[in-house]
Amino acid sequence: MSIPLARFGVWALVHGSRAALQDPEEPYDASWTRNKALVLEAERLGYDSVLVAQHTINPHDPNLDQLEAWTASAALAALTERIEIIAAIKPYLYHPVVLAKMAQQIEHISQGRFAINLVNAWNRPELERAGIGFAEHDARYAYGREWITVVEALLRGERTSFNGEHFHIDDYLLRPADPFRARPRIYVGGESEPARQLVADKGDVWFINGQPLEDVARLIADVSARTRPASLAGLRFGLSAFVIARESDEEAQQHLAHLFALAAKDAPLRAQQKANIDPKAVMFQTFAQTPRVGSNGGTAAGLVGSYDTVARRIAAFQHAGIELFMLQFQPFEADMRTFAEQVIPRVHALNALNAG
Repeated sequence: MSIPLARFGVWALVHGSRAALQDPEEPYDASWTRNKALVLEAERLGYDSVLVAQHTINPHDPNLDQLEAWTASAALAALTERIEIIAAIKPYLYHPVVLAKMAQQIEHISQGRFAINLVNAWNRPELERAGIGFAEHDARYAYGREWITVVEALLRGERTSFNGEHFHIDDYLLRPADPFRARPRIYVGGESEPARQLVADKGDVWFINGQPLEDVARLIADVSARTRPASLAGLRFGLSAFVIARESDEEAQQHLAHLFALAAKDAPLRAQQKANIDPKAVMFQTFAQTPRVGSNGGTAAGLVGSYDTVARRIAAFQHAGIELFMLQFQPFEADMRTFAEQVIPRVHALNALNAG
């Protein structure tokens, strides 16, 4: 396997802080104003992507603010010039024809910088309280497979007919078609068996949740060995991770301990969140195995240490096949700047040294 060129992205703060909600250095703020400023600065700093997670209600506490992913992504597409905008989507919330049209429009606004992140719903109240219902795990993936089949064809500008268990599409065509590429990129999340097969069959990039290098390498090997449709290029891989990069390993560990202490204050909210989670979601089974801060695996990926330590660990993940590192920080803005200034140049230097 050739070593991919590293790309770096950030998580938009759609529901506030990622590690601890009660941090005096980072007051809770999931506003559009903050997210706009954060993404514009990320683009200026050279980050390649931003992931805008989708929730209609806050997954920690329904009384807390929650940014809406798709309207925010459309606005970001108009305000930015270079950064890739990845909007997450839970299939039950949008009919595939409507969503494909929305995605097509944001692709035009961004001039070819838009992507979809297909995720399986795990937050039960979000669907149940809307009267949509919360299907069993594998049934949700079967629904999502039909859904993305319709969306993908429409995004390609194809005249689409589909007759499945959930959707019946009759000779549908969306215009204008994509003038920038065949269609927007499709990221897929999830690590269960149905998720892995869906990634192999339909995805361009697989988002893996933060976890130790050896586990990530096994996941990549498993999905890389699966047959893919001839119409799709080789599958690429992304990793979610929470980064703590400081001048020394000791300073980084001290900040990690500080965040663990702050996160302990959120225990009642975490307990409620856990009660809302589908127990069959592999993501949360994996999270339970390793103490961590941050969402989607967080610090379990091990990107905690000095600038050199973190750069070397990123290079090791690159050797395993990771191309895109989708990052979280706390305090977010300050640590995002530090990472761009101190760690990214070190990663590029390591890549140049290894290439030579």
